[in-house]
Amino acid sequence: MADPCGRDEPWLKGHPCQPLWDSRLQLAPDQKNYKKNEEVMLSCPEGFQPSFTHVKCSSEVQSFTRGKPVYREVWTGRNSRGVWVRIRSSVECSEVLRVDPDTFEISSTSIKLHWTCRFPDACQGMRAMCRLAVPSSAPCEAEELNGEQMLHGQEGTFTCSPLQPFTEYSVTIDLPPNTTLFSWLFTTEEAVPDKPEELWLDPDKGSLRWNSLPSCNGEIIGYQLSITARNAGDSSVLETERLRLNGSITEHRLPEHRPGSSYAVMLRGLTAAGAGAALMREFHTGGSDTPRPEAISCRSARDIAPAQGTAVLPLRPIARPSEASREHQLIVATTHNASVIESICSGQPQLFNASAYLAAALNLTVPTDFVLGDGSRGQGQHNAALRPGCDYTALLLLARRSPQAEKFTCVCYSFSVGKCLLAGR
Repeated sequence: MADPCGRDEPWLKGHPCQPLWDSRLQLAPDQKNYKKNEEVMLSCPEGFQPSFTHVKCSSEVQSFTRGKPVYREVWTGRNSRGVWVRIRSSVECSEVLRVDPDTFEISSTSIKLHWTCRFPDACQGMRAMCRLAVPSSAPCEAEELNGEQMLHGQEGTFTCSPLQPFTEYSVTIDLPPNTTLFSWLFTTEEAVPDKPEELWLDPDKGSLRWNSLPSCNGEIIGYQLSITARNAGDSSVLETERLRLNGSITEHRLPEHRPGSSYAVMLRGLTAAGAGAALMREFHTGGSDTPRPEAISCRSARDIAPAQGTAVLPLRPIARPSEASREHQLIVATTHNASVIESICSGQPQLFNASAYLAAALNLTVPTDFVLGDGSRGQGQHNAALRPGCDYTALLLLARRSPQAEKFTCVCYSFSVGKCLLAGR
């Protein structure tokens, strides 16, 4: 029987000299069987490299039968030093460049990835590029990145920055002249939205209106709207409403809109990354001859008794009879500072410190003369004695809360007992 490999050794049927390896391998010459010591060149599709580029068929003694040697085929490959070595495993096409998706680091302004070259000789001249995946357009215009980065060595990190948030980019790693080793589409993370540009009052409808924010830094999922209302008829009353509105809403009716009211409004957009910068405006309702609210002017206390450390506050219920929530908080601050008063009246009191404390929680349903400073205590409450020498502001606060809104109504009472002593109460 003729030996298809051209060997002098006796050939056993069923053992042709055939390279049964990765089906993606491209062989030259491309044959079914090869002769002994016939050199074969191996190559792979673009972006892949064979473990050996040159192989040849040989033979070795496998066993003896009746004193005669039995041969089997073996394949040898030429390593990077040019030495022919025994191939002991399958020859496969492997990626020249390895980029592990688990190592991707994506932020709102950068893309970072780690790369490894499995065949350093095949990676000479690698270059990485980052480009906009699609051209940008108004109002979300992003600058195109210019230039490219040469990659050197066997492994490293490629960083693409600065980038636009919530924007699709294409990252490629090429080998000249036109071999693409890696290509991936990335979308940068969302960032907080830009500050709203327009906010106005529609006097006919009594509604606030604004232009919707573009989804340049992220999908606009909502708006935070805060409205603090005062009325010229009673500047001791502050009403603050904080709402979370759907991203498709661009209008909100003012609470209890009436002539002579003043509204301090704060609007900010929301994305998954959080709230953006706030736009603040102040609006007044009514014509030019309508009185405008003055600065906060609190009501007075009576029967101030420095020796006993008490004062009487004529309290009136804020809650309507039909409202379920009627618990009023009485908060006392040792200051006449308007910003502190507004902070407390917007539901953000700094309680139990040197300047403000919760004196009582009251279920007010009828007018009540409340003695402030009688020393009584409750859970988290202390109606501490008033100290001679202090300026005081007492704030009667009613909070109404729902999943999408918070509303705080506050009535302030202001009085003095003298010069303030901050050390202890």
